[in-house]
This record gives sequence, C-alpha cells and structure tokens, in this order.
Amino acid sequence: MNMIKLGNTDLSVSTLCLGCLYFLARETREDSFRRLDQYLDAGGNFLDTANMYSHWINETTRGGESETLIGEWLKARNSRSKVVIASKVGFPYPGVPYGTSARQIREECDKSLKRMGVDHIDLYYAHSDDRTTPMEETLGAFNDLILEGKIGHIGASNFSSWRLERARQTSRANGWAEYCCVQQRYSYLRPKAGWDFGEQVAANDDLLEYVKDTGISLLAYSPLLYGTYTDRTKTVMEQYQGPDSDARLKVLDEVASEAGATRNQVVYYWLMNAEPNAIPLVASTTDEQFAEALGAMNLRLTDEQMKRLTEAKA
Repeated sequence: MNMIKLGNTDLSVSTLCLGCLYFLARETREDSFRRLDQYLDAGGNFLDTANMYSHWINETTRGGESETLIGEWLKARNSRSKVVIASKVGFPYPGVPYGTSARQIREECDKSLKRMGVDHIDLYYAHSDDRTTPMEETLGAFNDLILEGKIGHIGASNFSSWRLERARQTSRANGWAEYCCVQQRYSYLRPKAGWDFGEQVAANDDLLEYVKDTGISLLAYSPLLYGTYTDRTKTVMEQYQGPDSDARLKVLDEVASEAGATRNQVVYYWLMNAEPNAIPLVASTTDEQFAEALGAMNLRLTDEQMKRLTEAKA
C-alpha cells in the first residue's frame, strides 16, 4: 500500500485509512480482528476511530466499543508500533455531552487512552466545530496534551474552511500546534448547492482550495455514499440528486468499463489522485468489499480519464 505524509507532519500514513466505526457494534470481535489483520497484511497502518463509536448502532452499544476492540487487537498482536491511531472528541454519547471544552478534551482523551491501552494517540481530532467553546480554549487544551505526550498531532472534522483558517491563525498567534488535516464528508458525487447534512459537513470548493493552499491533508469519510455507486437498488441521497450527479455517474460508468474496474474502485482511485488528493476511509463490512477497496490500489487511470471524471458536470 502506498504511503504519504500527513499534512506537514512527520507521520507517514497509508493512502487508504481503515475506518473502525463498526467494530464490536455491527462487526463481531472475530470479524473486527480479521479486518485489522487483513489491513495490516496489505501494508496499511492508519486506523480511524472515535470515543463515541458506535453508540447508535443497537441497544447494546453505548460508545467506546471501537476503541476497546482496537486495544484488544493491539495487545493480542503486539502491533502498536506498526500503526498510526487517530481518534476524536466532540460529539456526544451516553453520559458525555457535546463539546470540546478543555475539561472534556482532557477527560475524553484519558478515557480513549485507557480503552486502547496506549500511552499516546498519534492524531486527535476535534470531531465537530464546537462554537459554544472559545477556539482558544479548545486549541490550548490540545496543545497541552501534545506537550504532555498524550497526543502527537491534531486534526479537525466537520469544519468550514473559514473556521479552519481562524484556528490556524489562533494557533500561530499563540505558538500552538495547528490542525494538520481535515476529515470531511467527501465523495465523487457533489452535493447540490444549499443542501446540508446536519452535524456532518461536506467538502466544498472553498475547502478544497483551502487544502491546496495550506498543504493540510484531506480525509474523506462516507466516500461510497453507503453503497450508492454499486447497489443499483439504492436511491441516490436527496442531497446529491440532480443533473450534475447524472452526468458524473455516466462518466464514472464509462471509465470503470474502460479500466475493467468497479465503480467503487474508480471512486477510491479518483479521491486518492485528484487535485487535491484525499485519503478515503474504508469501512468495509465484508471480505469482498475490503478486497474491492484494496483493488483500487492496483488501478491505473490515464490523465485523460481523470480529466473526464473531474470535469464531468451537467
């Protein structure tokens, strides 16, 4: 698996990130261990989790399940030195309110460290842009944890570009660590203007320009739109419906046919090789889906095919 530097840090991470959302929630312990083993065997090293994963899945999950499973796997495989761990704080889960106050950041970081049985988290995200807490308080708390060795770097998720820039200026004014990456809803299809996703924030043209200008890394969550590209029985989400998506799906089909690849593989490839490139999160729930994702690493599209994909529009 190819490796790239995360933003302007010294972290070398896989160009496919393993999303650990469903561990011990939708996936059993055995299935979760197998997926982690498969990912490591394929050369991957970038694990993405969060303190609140995945409390909403069923009546038995209350948050912390994913981190707990990762901790069990790290111990069983003695693999801590082989992986880069990313976790998050900000969204609520049972017993924990929304927010990124200094107290909450510290308390939740300590819980995450304990669940995973590690002494530091390589990348720690503000999972949401908490506008009820002063930005200085949030960034100062993150910086304190870096100085204490509990986290290595910080990232943002579900932030607008202007808030990212304000955070960068705040960090620079105080000599604090800066957000090195942003994780956003991002896929090949583009949401219609004016549509939103509630607490989730989709990458838009402003954010893509910001990523290019600053050199921070972009991570793409929900890159496959919940199976929309390959399951023809699924209706495209309302936020994406329209002539623009129709035009892009037509080109996606053409390129996939020419390359002998699946729609999903072309989407993964496009995300990893477009300008700016993105690191897709892969949260496969079957071995076949995971093999398909890995197959995108062997795909080769021409500059002309990439141009057609990128420029496709209504």
